[in-house]
Amino acid sequence: MMKRGLKTAVLLLLFLGLTSMTAHRFYVAIYQIDYVPQKKRLEITTRIFMDDLNDAVSKAYKTHTNIGTEKETAEDILLLKKYLSEHFKLTVNGKSKVYTYLSREVESNVVICYLSIKEIGKVSSLQVDNSILIEVHSEQQNIIQFNNNGKKQNLLLSSSITKGMLK
Repeated sequence: MMKRGLKTAVLLLLFLGLTSMTAHRFYVAIYQIDYVPQKKRLEITTRIFMDDLNDAVSKAYKTHTNIGTEKETAEDILLLKKYLSEHFKLTVNGKSKVYTYLSREVESNVVICYLSIKEIGKVSSLQVDNSILIEVHSEQQNIIQFNNNGKKQNLLLSSSITKGMLK
């Protein structure tokens, strides 16, 4: 029992020491894609840091945005939708699909967007093309988690690889 406590203390000190010395932060966004066979649709949830998202949308359209803040405008949401559609594309069973933007919410400093694609009979393959935030952070990593009727797969996309296939 004493060894376990000592080991935990050492690991905690090591973690704190290493994280306090890092000069940069991590640039990660998470995308959960669930195929819901009963509803014949894909349900997509994106989790993107608010400041990074505003930087990317502002840079893309050369205007300041306040997505996810109390200063958010209807124009900000239109630009968000446009940005998502241009930088996050899905191809289901070899056919390009357009998703519907449903809504968004904010948790702490993360903007969570809800999207869906209807009338999907089954998913044999899912190609994801995701370049979100790549233009503002070359270290950006976009993690795709796909649940296809109970079968779970993950895909890591970055500035060097913005497209991947899940089957």
